[in-house]
Amino acid sequence: MSYLDKLLHPLTDFVFEEEIKQKEIITYYYQGICPQTGVSLTLPRTILAEKIALSLCRQLKEINFYTVKGKMLGILIVKNNQGKLGVIKAFSGLLNGRKEVNGWVSQIPSNSVIALAENLTLKQLDAIKQEILNLQNLPIREEYEQLLAEYQNQWRNLKAIHRHRKEVRDNKRNLYSETFEKPDLILGLVILSQRRKGAKFFFQLLLEFNLKKKLYNLQQESRRDDWERRNLKHQWQEKLKPLEEVINNANFKIQQLKLQRKELSKQLQAQMQTAYTLTNFSGDSLSIGNLVNKTFIPTGTGDCCAPKLLHYAATNNLQPIAMAEFWWGENSPNGEKIEGKFYPACAERCQPLMGFLLSGLPTFTPIDTQQSIPIIYEDDYLLVVNKPSGLLSVSGRGSNKFDSVLSRFRHISRDNCNHQLTTVHRLDQDTSGILILAKTKESYLHLSQQFAQRKVSKIYEAILDGLISESEGIVDLPLWSNPLTRPRQEVNYDYGKPSVTHFQVITIEKGQTRLQLKPITGRTHQLRVHCAKGLGVAIKGDRFYGISEDNSRRLCLHAREINFIHPQEKTIIHLNTETPF
Repeated sequence: MSYLDKLLHPLTDFVFEEEIKQKEIITYYYQGICPQTGVSLTLPRTILAEKIALSLCRQLKEINFYTVKGKMLGILIVKNNQGKLGVIKAFSGLLNGRKEVNGWVSQIPSNSVIALAENLTLKQLDAIKQEILNLQNLPIREEYEQLLAEYQNQWRNLKAIHRHRKEVRDNKRNLYSETFEKPDLILGLVILSQRRKGAKFFFQLLLEFNLKKKLYNLQQESRRDDWERRNLKHQWQEKLKPLEEVINNANFKIQQLKLQRKELSKQLQAQMQTAYTLTNFSGDSLSIGNLVNKTFIPTGTGDCCAPKLLHYAATNNLQPIAMAEFWWGENSPNGEKIEGKFYPACAERCQPLMGFLLSGLPTFTPIDTQQSIPIIYEDDYLLVVNKPSGLLSVSGRGSNKFDSVLSRFRHISRDNCNHQLTTVHRLDQDTSGILILAKTKESYLHLSQQFAQRKVSKIYEAILDGLISESEGIVDLPLWSNPLTRPRQEVNYDYGKPSVTHFQVITIEKGQTRLQLKPITGRTHQLRVHCAKGLGVAIKGDRFYGISEDNSRRLCLHAREINFIHPQEKTIIHLNTETPF
């Protein structure tokens, strides 16, 4: 068995045959700009790729596969020259300290002399990193922090005591001053009792002497408090200063080591610029230095899963079909990476390489995902489509909610870099009909303003699961999105937003009512709730507000007509479609 055969695993090693035959649904696009043509290139992540990745996770647990810390892993579904599908897998960086592990794509080959120098530099960097960690985790740091906290606590308590004493002294000073300034009442009593000449002068001298004595005593108390604080500070300085000197010396060494590490990192970047050479599907090869064309290249560039997988596929005549990168092992300390979760190409290391790596890759069209969506109007500014029932307007969270009108048309028009396709408004997943997408930012802003100012006129058609008493009228019920029952909406007069709908009966047939609905406001599920709660009869096929348990029926609600002002030409655009039920 060749080395290639050992790395190329059958899809059935991970999923059942029935799952392989199911339609492929795209959940994400790995993207890059071709450096030669400027065209946006993509490689999808699909439901099948995600299932294979999760199956690999389960297999790794069963064989007690482990890593010291969490690590990014990746799988790539490929097709060989005989048209046979298979899976290759890779890990970022090293796996338990090893560059090569049986069954996994190894590191991208490099110049052996440069690789040796790079390994020596990496060892030096690891040694510096360990020394910095040792200095940062010195036991004396914890001892110092504990003593410092104890000192600060004693200092706060003493300050509080002294603050109270000062308030008492200030009150006494005020009292003594008032007694000295207004002694007339006491002096009068003394004069009356003694009736001696000069008693007033004698008493004033006595008061002044007593006041100075008391103020002097208060001043001495203040000095004693000051001495007590200085003494506490001095005692603690004698304890803390030796520890501070050791810590300051350690911090100085850390700064020196970081400077040394910075210089070594620059040296490593220079080595990396010529060490690794990547090959794409056009057969072009470039060193990472020439490819990234930056003064600083992050350590590990070219050593992540995506570059390994794509370089291997390109050099072994394997056509990529879909890729998935995911986290394995311990969750990252900051919580950004969680085991079993899927992630895009990393912005610093992988994304700058993706355009080159994908160059020459044949365009991949996923099976059965390009369901025809009728286009009813298109120019350089707008794209208006007739959305089918059951399809989201825009992608939601989770791989099962990626497929949408926006994701499909973005995929179709990805080669046109001038278009910034955006939905101007939305239709419920179950609702069919007219949906407007803007091709430019200016068009989006102009149309969004029209919707906000209620200048866009919309007409819907619906079939109700019963009869109503009036032939036409207005439903005015405020709607509120209860966070406990989302996405359902409730009629609520306290918290609800104003919601108004005009209705008119078109026909009545077989116990059902066909209605024309014209919403004045545009709340979520507005027409569905206004029919169910305002008119007392739900729309046929409504799985949220209807009483039928038959979820196989489509919702009989269709956005039939729309009127708006063209964002560029300023003319009135009137569009209509045929109701499909």
